[in-house]
Amino acid sequence: MSGDRLESPPVTGGGNGVVLQDKKTAPVMLPSQRLRLHPNKDHMPESYEDLQLDFSPSVFRSLEKYLPPNMLSDSREEKVKFMRDILLKYLPHGERTRPLKRELYSMHPVTFFVPSFMKAINDNTEESLRSIISEPSPGVLTFEMLQPRFCELLVAEVENFEAWVNDTKFRVMRPNTMNKYGAVLDDFGLETMLDKLMDGFIRPISKVFFREVGGATLDSHHGFVVEYGKDWDVDLGFHVDDSEVTLNVCLGKQFSGGELFFRGTRCDKHVNTGSQPEEIFDYSHVPGGAVLHLGRHRHGVRATTS
Repeated sequence: MSGDRLESPPVTGGGNGVVLQDKKTAPVMLPSQRLRLHPNKDHMPESYEDLQLDFSPSVFRSLEKYLPPNMLSDSREEKVKFMRDILLKYLPHGERTRPLKRELYSMHPVTFFVPSFMKAINDNTEESLRSIISEPSPGVLTFEMLQPRFCELLVAEVENFEAWVNDTKFRVMRPNTMNKYGAVLDDFGLETMLDKLMDGFIRPISKVFFREVGGATLDSHHGFVVEYGKDWDVDLGFHVDDSEVTLNVCLGKQFSGGELFFRGTRCDKHVNTGSQPEEIFDYSHVPGGAVLHLGRHRHGVRATTS
């Protein structure tokens, strides 16, 4: 689940990071009290599942990568206090019940995926995977994946997150440099769930179909939701993704237009060259349906008309 990468902290205060302050005094801006601007991708966060916390353990895992370098070796208790202070300072008391749909934050395959997808993954053979996947255009794989209930839960969680962002006037990272609307799923605690999605369900497919680009060894993701509509982004121009493999899944709701279009795979030097007839392919998304393709496969999204 990857696209154009744009790293930024999940919680920010102004342009210089988060500053802690005593309510009785003026703010003191100490470098050691700020979150990093970019995550430490080599750092392996600790587990917080066994602690009684105000927020989801996955939120602490996500935030830990943005801790100041000098704190990464501190005790778990010191990290929790630092991160909790930040979260409590910038989160109104009435909003501390987030996340809204807690079942999303753990991987529940039976309730997430349609039966045909589950069976193919469980059988774990090339034959079983090919039985559920169509390739209507070279390098573009389509298949049924998500149950309607999961789509509804994720949309509701994103809407809840964005309402909180608007209420608190937070500045958040948008999905990429092209979309102005949407949210990065890691930023509100879904990193662990997406890791399991990639490891257990997407990698087996990419291992069969995209082995030549490292599909068997996918080890990171940039998961996000983008929003298309009258008051959001309307379309998405011709581009390639900064990924080995991209998973694109439609969550709904009702809409017209918004077709994906594909124009073949190219190297960096020939991204804007013309397409052969067999490379030209348009695809109309349906809720729960998935498309898997190389990040280098040129594509875009046509205008949403309603």
